[in-house]
Amino acid sequence: QVHLVESGGGLVQAGGSLRLSCATAVSIRSLNAMGWYRQAPGKERELVATIISGVTDYAESVKGRFTISRDSAQNTIYLQMNNVRPEDPAVYYCTVRQIFSTRAYWGQGTQVTVSS
Repeated sequence: QVHLVESGGGLVQAGGSLRLSCATAVSIRSLNAMGWYRQAPGKERELVATIISGVTDYAESVKGRFTISRDSAQNTIYLQMNNVRPEDPAVYYCTVRQIFSTRAYWGQGTQVTVSS
């Protein structure tokens, strides 16, 4: 079992910035996949950004605005959100997968709200 705790969500003005954090209970080095997804009310959960085997990928809607990163010393995954748009509000979820495992673990989610 991998326990994840997200934080950093809140209210941000359109055009502003926010940084989400996802603290893991295991070493980042034991993970071969990590990422952020989001789910807005009435919509399907969608991929925002991932790091899989060291390669980053982003949804088209956030490319150039959001950055996913990891800190091995802190065992934390981040999502830096810049130039936040009115279409970005959602509950943001962190997910990870360990090496040699197909099971994905999810955090409880953190709410991001955007004011125009």
